[in-house]
Amino acid sequence: MDLKASEIYLGNPRLKKAGVQLDYTEDQIQEIVKCSKDVEYFCRTYMKIVNIDEGVVPLDLYDFQLDIMKSVISNRFSICKMPRQSGKTTTMVAVILWFVLFNESFNCAILANKATTARDILSRLQMAYEWLPHWLQQGLVEWNKGSIELENGSKIIASSTSSSAIRGGSYSLVYLDEFAFVEATLQEEFFASVYPTISSGKTSRVMITSTPKGMNLFYKIWVDATTNKNEYVPIEVHWSAVPGRDEAWKEQTIKNTSEEQFRQEFECQFIGSSNTLINPSKLSSMVFHDPIAWSETIKIWKEPVKGHTYSISVDTSRGIGNDYSAFTVIDCTSIPYEVVCTFRSNVISPMLYPSIIYDTGMKYNEAIVLVEINDIGQQVADILHHELEYEGILTAEWKGRAGQLLTAGFGGSSQQLGVRTTKQLKRVGCAGLKTIVENDKLVINDFEILKELTAFVVRGQSYAAEEGYHDDLVMCLVLFSWLTGQEYFKEMTDIDIRKNLLKANEAALEDDMLPFGFFQDGITDPEDEMSKFKGGDSMIVAHPYEIEGSW
Repeated sequence: MDLKASEIYLGNPRLKKAGVQLDYTEDQIQEIVKCSKDVEYFCRTYMKIVNIDEGVVPLDLYDFQLDIMKSVISNRFSICKMPRQSGKTTTMVAVILWFVLFNESFNCAILANKATTARDILSRLQMAYEWLPHWLQQGLVEWNKGSIELENGSKIIASSTSSSAIRGGSYSLVYLDEFAFVEATLQEEFFASVYPTISSGKTSRVMITSTPKGMNLFYKIWVDATTNKNEYVPIEVHWSAVPGRDEAWKEQTIKNTSEEQFRQEFECQFIGSSNTLINPSKLSSMVFHDPIAWSETIKIWKEPVKGHTYSISVDTSRGIGNDYSAFTVIDCTSIPYEVVCTFRSNVISPMLYPSIIYDTGMKYNEAIVLVEINDIGQQVADILHHELEYEGILTAEWKGRAGQLLTAGFGGSSQQLGVRTTKQLKRVGCAGLKTIVENDKLVINDFEILKELTAFVVRGQSYAAEEGYHDDLVMCLVLFSWLTGQEYFKEMTDIDIRKNLLKANEAALEDDMLPFGFFQDGITDPEDEMSKFKGGDSMIVAHPYEIEGSW
């Protein structure tokens, strides 16, 4: 069916503009109906793709591609872990094209780690659209590099994955391509600000596809999907499902790349970077657990146990939305040590932060507290010790070449509240953290810590977070690991000493040992926060620490 010059879109004879009236044959009407009801028939009969060797050819669907399509159509939330060059883009182009052609006002967002990648996916869809017969096309209202609008009201936009990409829009399908490769902060921002809106509808769909890259948000969603902790339907494609890939192909690919690269890109293992502090194989075997209670900033895995010894390692930021203030509460009563509570916020004021540390420390049996004082941390330590009169804050003394050593209290001019993270301390702390983690002497329940560890890599002569990642919680563990090597720590955590201390203060401890509950994070209103607090029925909510009364 040839179109008149006045009926084509912007001079392209392959495209029909909006408002063109066609005389459909009975066969064409039947074909349209059949295609609208059967995505497989539509793809095999009318979809065309560009083959590198053969040019424009009909789409020959693999079985796993059809499975992906059916999952997207049948389920609101799908996540697919796929190897490189396995046809995921072609699959999603086909199903998106089918949706917008045969549904009115079907809005779709194609989001990728880069805007150019998203636009490339859209261009593939546009190419497939051009090869459709005119009678199967919808008339075009808009057609450019970043968006398409059809006369049936359906739209497609292509953009990078960000918090502002689709804000304010209403979308029937959001497709997140190579989500594991989106910068970590952007992943968090997207799901915090945009995702609740698009997922709140009754029919809206979300499809996530990616090759793994470390233990980021894609990893968490995938693990939660495989353990039925979320609504996503997991789909895994093995490299051998792609025709032409056999053991000989595997050997050749490894020869041309590396074993590690093959495991990540084709075996789809979550191994992350190769130069991490913790061995990648160890990282891939570590598991996280859901907290028993949590607020916006605080996560709790275990309530305090009477008689147990706890330590709190504190890292402080300026609270202006960049780096995070963080602390970890670790049960160090016995080995393996265990992370039982964490705090993390990038907006908490350094003036309010000590109150949260105080409240947490008191709840956890008057935990010993180690504060990093390189920057604003000195102010936090001073308020905690002098104004809030917290007795468990640790002090250190400079001992020449030996560096900083923990002491029992003030007595000399070289003593200080907390410790400074010097090159020496960080080197010792990193070495200690590597030892206790890889030898299963530290239980890490927190997903955020595992995520940071997969991006805690060699940078210069030390370790630090990769670009786009944070290491605030990891640095708390580095401080703790340094702490465990101190003689003063070993004395304080001695079981006999602790028993004597507990016996001497039994009456006071019983008064203070309320069942662990919520404590004020200094950011949100206590009444509002307690109403949102998530926990089991056994969780008792205690009165939050009164900040004003403590100053």
